[in-house]
Amino acid sequence: MLRNLRLGSGQFPALFRKDLTAQCCLKNALLCTLPTHVGGPQTIDGVYDFLHRLFSDKDLIPLPMQSRLAPLIAKRRTPRIQSQYLKIGGGSPIFRWTTEQGRLLCQKLDKLSPCTAPHKPYIAFRYAPPLTETTLEQMVKDGITRVVVFTQYPQYSCSTTGSSLNAIFRNKQLAPNVSWSLIDRWPTQPDFVKAMAEAVREELGKFPADIQKDVVILFSAHSLPMSVVERGDTYPAEVAATVNRVMDELGNSNPYRLCWQSKVGPLPWLVPSTEDAICGLCERGHKNIVLVPIAFTSDHIETLHELDLEYAQELSGKYSANIRRAPAMNDRPIFIEALAQTVFNHMRSGEKHTKQFTLRCPGCVNPVCKDMREFFSA
Repeated sequence: MLRNLRLGSGQFPALFRKDLTAQCCLKNALLCTLPTHVGGPQTIDGVYDFLHRLFSDKDLIPLPMQSRLAPLIAKRRTPRIQSQYLKIGGGSPIFRWTTEQGRLLCQKLDKLSPCTAPHKPYIAFRYAPPLTETTLEQMVKDGITRVVVFTQYPQYSCSTTGSSLNAIFRNKQLAPNVSWSLIDRWPTQPDFVKAMAEAVREELGKFPADIQKDVVILFSAHSLPMSVVERGDTYPAEVAATVNRVMDELGNSNPYRLCWQSKVGPLPWLVPSTEDAICGLCERGHKNIVLVPIAFTSDHIETLHELDLEYAQELSGKYSANIRRAPAMNDRPIFIEALAQTVFNHMRSGEKHTKQFTLRCPGCVNPVCKDMREFFSA
């Protein structure tokens, strides 16, 4: 999401106090909040293109002979993924939820920062329209000169947020006159933690009162190849930090575990997988489970099909269990407050990015990561 931003002199740091007009406001400054999840095809006709872009991204899934393998893998997987999207309404709801989150965030920002209002949302996705490069071109047409990139992945990974930032860097020539800053991670933002805890409490309340304290809370995050983890990617630690804060907010009321979903391909990924964790718990007599999508900020195929249908529905039947899924953040008011406060606090801080951002993974093998960090830090 990208937002039109007019800034009052003296309200925000130097990054936002250049080119002042007679009214002491920036002309055509833009607050850019960029959802760095993959996006999703809005119809089944867009599935192949989505998969082709996804499997062509070396930052996300490095493959040998990638330019040849990516279209073959996409073609082979398209029918199965299309059938999954048909079961959840015929397409991904990410665009719809991102649009609504942007609208509500703008309303909050207008109230938090009236001197910068009105705020206008744009949307940029990595593998589905509207694509990052298309949004950059639109920014230039709109005369934009100031951008804050706001990842919608709370926990940083080189494969997700890093990939999107690399995409901006590779297309930087499309917006040569833009000044940038980043909100590159926010895994323990207080209102985000409260929003997650609120969703968990709601779902726990749907179990019989006498067993609620014994329900296992199973936090599920998108998995990551071990080759990426072994290079020093911070994602597993940041997801764990979110989990720990949420459990603190819940008063450590229930037993819990963290697991990983959505593995692709035969190579090793983070374990335990969400499916294996559910099966193992049920086989050991723990048949009351709440699944919590801890690294997703809206509903999409991984929540609506994988968690709801493949795990909660099918495994509940297989084990005669009660497996439920806590709702995604979507338009939850306290989550929208988290987004707005994160952006507002970043604007006031004067920082171009977090302290973690400039530190590459100890085993980094991608030279673009170095160049990208230097670009955004300049």
